[in-house]
Amino acid sequence: MYSPTPADWREANRTLWDERAPLHAVGHFYDLDGFRAGRDPLRAFELAEVGDVTGRTLLHLQCHIGTDTLSWARHGAARVVGLDFSAPAVDVARGLAADLGLDGDRAAFVTSDVYDAAQAVPERSYDVVYTGGGALCWLPDVRRWARTAASLVAPGGFLYLAEFHPLTDVLDDETGSRIVHDYFAREAWVEEAPGTYGAEGADTVHNRSVEWQHPLGEVVSAIAETGLRIEFLHEHDVSLFRRFADFEQHDGLFRFPAGRPRVPLMYSIKATRV
Repeated sequence: MYSPTPADWREANRTLWDERAPLHAVGHFYDLDGFRAGRDPLRAFELAEVGDVTGRTLLHLQCHIGTDTLSWARHGAARVVGLDFSAPAVDVARGLAADLGLDGDRAAFVTSDVYDAAQAVPERSYDVVYTGGGALCWLPDVRRWARTAASLVAPGGFLYLAEFHPLTDVLDDETGSRIVHDYFAREAWVEEAPGTYGAEGADTVHNRSVEWQHPLGEVVSAIAETGLRIEFLHEHDVSLFRRFADFEQHDGLFRFPAGRPRVPLMYSIKATRV
């Protein structure tokens, strides 16, 4: 339900993710055995839009357990750094890096609040700052996030965000065909929801979450205000999970059934430091 932001919002969310990270490490959604064997979790549109990362440095903000971060190393990035506020998630990521032989100079992971990233990461700037996939909803101040992310983009580098479209937050969970929430709501969404998408059937204790909606115009404006030049804003008709009950899965992504009028489910932004 919508409510004023509770004082313990950060601690509530950290506690929730601290419990879920070890569950995700053994759950089916992230399929870490498959990942170790070579499965690539990056989406085709991300690979096309980010382009060749060979020899480049890449920072992944809010990286969770590091599968996307390490995939960029597999695609040729010279050095990747992942940052997340959950210490158990970072522990899983570091273990994965070691399993893949990518620890050391190729990959590093840092435990930090994303707003403190500029002080926490080992280098002052990166060729690519990458984030998304359910990251922004955990932050109350998207302008502060944009300033932080932009400050870490090296000259000639870029910020790349691939995120769930805020339109999906206002639609009903069953069919995604009815508007049931306020697109412009600025209050926090506080919820008690047991379980996790990353490990179906798992019992969880810490279930309180605090999230925020960030309309698309707010995100674009926040990035533009940092001085980065926005190269594109793309909208996509695919999702990473079964957001609505009648979604169909094809090639690892979820879509509305054929013949059903579509709405944007994700969006991506690239913004360059000239």
